[in-house]
Amino acid sequence: MTMDRNSPPETPGRDSKSILVLSIECLKGTSKADEWKVDMLQTGDIVEEILIGSGSSSSSSSGSGGLTRYSAPFKNGKGGVQKILHNSFKNKETSIVVRVRRGGDEFAELHACVVPESGYKNKYVLRSIADPNYSVGFTDRSEAECFELQASRSSRIVSALQRAKLQDGYVGYPWEKRMQELLDVPNSSSFLSLLLLPKASDPVASRYNDLEDTLARANAWLHASQASGVPIVFMNIQTESLLTKISGETASSTVNAGSLSDLSNLAHVSLYGFEDYHGVDIGVVRAVRLWYAPLCGEFAIEVKIQEEDTKLGFAISRTEEGFIFISSVMDGDESAPSTRSGLSNLYKEAKSASRLLVVSRVSNEKVLPWMVSSTGAVRCFDTVSLSQKLSLHRHAKVPILIHVFLWDRTLPLPSAGSARFKSVSPPVLAFPPEIQLAHQLSQNQILPLPADVPNDAVNEAEFRLDRDTAGEASFRFHDFSPPNNWV
Repeated sequence: MTMDRNSPPETPGRDSKSILVLSIECLKGTSKADEWKVDMLQTGDIVEEILIGSGSSSSSSSGSGGLTRYSAPFKNGKGGVQKILHNSFKNKETSIVVRVRRGGDEFAELHACVVPESGYKNKYVLRSIADPNYSVGFTDRSEAECFELQASRSSRIVSALQRAKLQDGYVGYPWEKRMQELLDVPNSSSFLSLLLLPKASDPVASRYNDLEDTLARANAWLHASQASGVPIVFMNIQTESLLTKISGETASSTVNAGSLSDLSNLAHVSLYGFEDYHGVDIGVVRAVRLWYAPLCGEFAIEVKIQEEDTKLGFAISRTEEGFIFISSVMDGDESAPSTRSGLSNLYKEAKSASRLLVVSRVSNEKVLPWMVSSTGAVRCFDTVSLSQKLSLHRHAKVPILIHVFLWDRTLPLPSAGSARFKSVSPPVLAFPPEIQLAHQLSQNQILPLPADVPNDAVNEAEFRLDRDTAGEASFRFHDFSPPNNWV
C-alpha cells in the first residue's frame, strides 16, 4: 500500500500507531560498536530519503550523474524498496545514501552499498562503506513503535552488552617456516620426556602396580640420573592414558569404570577397564610421563673429518638410566677430530665439574632414553650401532653434528661448535633453607665423580649394561669397557 508522509506524533488529528513508515533494522554492528553513535543509523530510525547511483552523496542534487532519488512515503513499503534495490543491484548501481529522521528534528545518513542478504536470493541489505562489518536493512513499523525504539536506546545498549559474545575461529599459521627458522634443531623440539608404563606385578602381566609405584620409579630415575652426573632438571610430570584391548584374567582383575560410584576406586590404579558397545573389554593404562630439560641447554659441535683421520678420538658409553655420554677422549693428539672440534676440552670441563658430557643428538636425531616398559626395562639407544654410525661418518668423510647437554652458562664454548645454542630450560629456583630436605643416597645410587679423580679411574671402570629393551622384539646390549669403545 501507499504510505502517507511521516509527521511528528504530536500532530493533532493523527494517530501515530496507525501510521506505517519505512524503518531501519540494524543487522550487524561495526567492529567498534559505532552503530550506537548518534550519527549512525540505528534500529527504529525512520527513513526519509534514499539516493541511488554513482553520484550519490550528501551533497548530490537530484538528477546529477545518473542519481535517482526516492522520498517518503515509499510505495508498498519494504516490499517496494526491495524491488528498487533489486533493480539497482541488477543494473550494477550499488552506491546508496540513506537519510533518516530520529525524533522530531534529529537527522542522520549512511553511505553504503547494496549487497544480497546471505541466504536469500532476492533480498538485499546495505553494507557501510566506512566499515563493511556494519550492515542495515529495512522493515515496516508504525511511527509510534519507531519512537518507542528511539526512546529505549539506552536500555537497548545495555541489553546488547549483555548479549554480546566473543567470537573465535581458525587462522592459518606458517608452521613449516617457523619450525625451520626458530628451532635450535629444525623440525625437532627441545622438549624431553620419558614415558614410564606401570610395572606388571605378575609374570603373565594380568595385574599392575599402582600409580604411586610408577611415580616413585620416575622420581628414582630422575634422582639417579642427576646423581650419576647427567645435567638435567625436572620440568613436569603427568599421567598419560593409553588404550589397550584386555581379556581373560586381566579383564576380571581390573577396576571397572562402569559408573560414577566407581570413580573413587580409580584414583591410584594403573589399569582400569570398561566395555564398549560391541562387548569388547577395553583397558586404560595410566602411564606416567616425566618431562625434564638440560640444566643449561644443548650445544652443537661439528666434528669435521679429514683424509688422514684414522680415529675420531673419543669413546662413548651409556649410563644405567639410558643416557649416551662421552666416556673418554684421546690425549696428546692435537690433530684428532675430537681435539680440533673442541669436544676434548668440553669433556675435560665436564669431568672437572663432576658432570657427564651427555650426547643428546647425533646428526639432529635424539639419542636419549624415551620409554620404560612394563617389565622395567629402559628403552634407549645401543652404543654398538651408534659407534658403527660414527665410524661410517669417518670412512665417508662426512662431518658429524653432535649435541651435548651443558651444565654451566659461563663455559668457554669451543669456537668450532655451532652457534645455534639456546637455553631451553628455565632458571632453577632453590627452595628456602627451612623447607630443603636432606637427600640420602642409597647404596644403589651413583655419586658424581670428584674433581680429583684421575682420568685412569674413569677408563678402568666397566659399565655393566646388560638389559632388555621394551617391546616384543627385544635385544640385549653387550658389556662394554670404555677403553674398547673408541670410534
